[in-house]
Amino acid sequence: MSLTTLGDMCRNIRQLSNLDPPATEHEITDAALQYVRKIAGTRAPSRVNQEAFAAAVSDVSEATRTLLTALYTTVPPRDRELEAAKAKTRAAARSARQAS
Repeated sequence: MSLTTLGDMCRNIRQLSNLDPPATEHEITDAALQYVRKIAGTRAPSRVNQEAFAAAVSDVSEATRTLLTALYTTVPPRDRELEAAKAKTRAAARSARQAS
């Protein structure tokens, strides 16, 4: 995947960089879980795969923390309330399109 296709990522994985206030541990873990679920192709692993699944979530969470800490930008942080309002508007538009 090239960087130009990042706009096509799963709607459930939220952009976590450059937020005010910064992304929480819970948000980082949730994003890692969504990523691992998508890659594994399953919402919940079988018992035999639970350990590998949990390790992957932990590794992806750590990589995400490292990335978010290392990123540098000159753009002002995005306001969470404004971003939430935009997301709500997009969801309403999506629902309206699906209903018609």
